Amino acid sequence: MTRKGDEGEHHEGERIAKAIARAGLASRREAEAWIAAGRVVINGEKITSPARNVTPEDRVVVDGKPLPVRERTRLFLFHKTRGLVTTHSDPQGRPTVFDALPKHLPRLISVGRLDANTEGLLLLTNDGGLARTLELPATGWTRRYRVRANGTITQLRLDRLRHGIEIDGVTYGPIEAKLDREQGANVWLTFAMREGKNREVKNVLGHLGLAVNRLIRVSFGPFQLGDLPDGEVDEVRTRHLREQLGERVATAAGLDFGGPIADQERASSARRPEVPAESEPRKPTRPGRGSPRDRHEKGGGRERPAGGGRPSFEGRGKARPAPDDGAKRPPRDDRAKRSPQDDGAKKSRGAMPNNKQRRHGPDRLGEPERARQERRSGKRPSRGKPR
Repeated sequence: MTRKGDEGEHHEGERIAKAIARAGLASRREAEAWIAAGRVVINGEKITSPARNVTPEDRVVVDGKPLPVRERTRLFLFHKTRGLVTTHSDPQGRPTVFDALPKHLPRLISVGRLDANTEGLLLLTNDGGLARTLELPATGWTRRYRVRANGTITQLRLDRLRHGIEIDGVTYGPIEAKLDREQGANVWLTFAMREGKNREVKNVLGHLGLAVNRLIRVSFGPFQLGDLPDGEVDEVRTRHLREQLGERVATAAGLDFGGPIADQERASSARRPEVPAESEPRKPTRPGRGSPRDRHEKGGGRERPAGGGRPSFEGRGKARPAPDDGAKRPPRDDRAKRSPQDDGAKKSRGAMPNNKQRRHGPDRLGEPERARQERRSGKRPSRGKPR
């Protein structure tokens, strides 16, 4: 179980501080401070030195609680915004990257750092071994940035960075720089490098006479920022992560892709929040109508049988009862004496023009015999075509 490159691991197993960090409780430095404070017990023995290896058979207790089972290796893509500090706790009280993460996520650490004013892609993982391996220049992963800087530059001067550059005694490795476009007093560049030293982009461009005023990381190795919204986090699927890392990186970092996911249940519930039934918004209804439940409460809806079956349609299609004879229409003479105002009101209510009136009016329907007699005697003109 011993691997090359792990200093101080001269016995089987792994360092206790590393085991605590892999369990997601704290970083290695924090775990070492816990050990020095006597908060860690191994097999009933309180230890005060981190120079102790543990195996899966050892019983480790931290603050009186058993050490959690190691979770599988996970990787998250986070779109960092300007103003966030890449640290778990800031002495100046500034907002941190980890304060902006959803609460259901496990304890994560960053793969490298981004300055407070730098934005873009930041990789987060729950495995310290993976973070250290990806940060190493030997891994060979390219960090790509979009840079806006004030000043002027030529592509010829940028091409000289391919062989590296030394600034104030610090040697920077090969850099691929491309001049994309000029925008007023600024220029937009694409920077690609493999080392990622502290403030490397700003130091190199400052040496060339450019003042960086915006810096966006768009990719880290095979992982792209893409269209991930500002401040959002997205997890890389385990299968895709294994394929992208490759066997060499997975072996060097000692990754575990078969372990459990402790926060899986909390994550699913956080992604799909339940909405109480009483708070669900109702669908908009047409004016004057209202929802089916409202109509039923007002008595306007069709009631269903008590047994819960289909509603009864009995009585539909039958003739309507005749109107009450007590409420007869006014005589024809009274109707003929209506004023023009009444006719205008009738037209305003949507009445049809005279030339569009029904041929069979109420006189023919109500008094057919009288109408025929008047036509025969000549008092009423015939409505039909002349014979």
